Amino acid sequence: MTDDDGATPPREEFHHDPIAHAEARAGMTVGELADAYGDAGIGAADMHEAVDIYAEMLDDDVTTFVGLAGAMVPTGMRRIVADLVRDGHVDALVTTGANLTHDTIEAIGGKHHHGRDEHPEKSMREHDETLRDEGVDRIYNVYLPQEYFAVFERHLREEVFPELEGDGAVSIQRMTEELGRANAAVNDEEDVAEEPGILAAAYEHDVPVFCPAVQDSVLGLQAWMYGQTSEFTLDALADMTDITDLAFEADEAGALVVGGGVPKNYVLQTMLVAPDAYDYAVQLTMDPPQTGGLSGATLDEARSWGKLEKAARNVSVYADATITLPLLVAAARERVGE
Repeated sequence: MTDDDGATPPREEFHHDPIAHAEARAGMTVGELADAYGDAGIGAADMHEAVDIYAEMLDDDVTTFVGLAGAMVPTGMRRIVADLVRDGHVDALVTTGANLTHDTIEAIGGKHHHGRDEHPEKSMREHDETLRDEGVDRIYNVYLPQEYFAVFERHLREEVFPELEGDGAVSIQRMTEELGRANAAVNDEEDVAEEPGILAAAYEHDVPVFCPAVQDSVLGLQAWMYGQTSEFTLDALADMTDITDLAFEADEAGALVVGGGVPKNYVLQTMLVAPDAYDYAVQLTMDPPQTGGLSGATLDEARSWGKLEKAARNVSVYADATITLPLLVAAARERVGE
């Protein structure tokens, strides 16, 4: 568009950066693919920006808080997170009781399974009714035989909770630490084919694992039941001191938020009582902001609360985290030469 005299109008908001069009060819590395995303727009551009930011967060000088929501472990993301813990890229992990439950199940010999996508002879309701009769739990397209929960519960009652009895009200982080120790020990003693997992890696590398809504899980339910007949109880507020201390001690801080819910808020709210805020933040989500809920709230909104620095680098990628998390981690690790 031009003015009446044929001249180009002034463009204060326009940024001259032409779309170069991404390429996808055989033999590309995941890092090269992420770089190619930078030539595109919409979600691809956001993914490219996320890799840039997360690669900076992998620097040893950045204290990284990871929020892991939902049931990312049964979907197959367990090894990615455990490797990040082992390699020093997680300084604090905030997650759900579901993830800790499923991580433990795999550590002690249980296994999740691929489900069926189509059921030509049954409605989904009929299929789920059949699964219930067969003792199989469904997590979208992932199946878990219920007998593994019995093994999990026995593991807690024999290997974990007794070690915490008589210590008064223990922090949830202390319980997750003990669970990591027990998972590593049983995994080794019984020569389990699957690796010991996230909690074991956190225990072995002194990475605190926080689970502020642990009661909203089978793990929390079992902790409550055990406490009814023993001297065992949890202090739900004790962990706030430890995670706040990490925030106070951080020269630079970054947040990787996978999903929303309690883990996301717990990671972000930590900066409300710290002298500074997050310098970097990457969010992988599918939740929209229009509901006003925390899960869909943008990271820019978090800046208004003082959870992010005004100059922080941040981006949200709106896509299934089981797709974006592996790409993000692999590309960023390639970027920094790992």
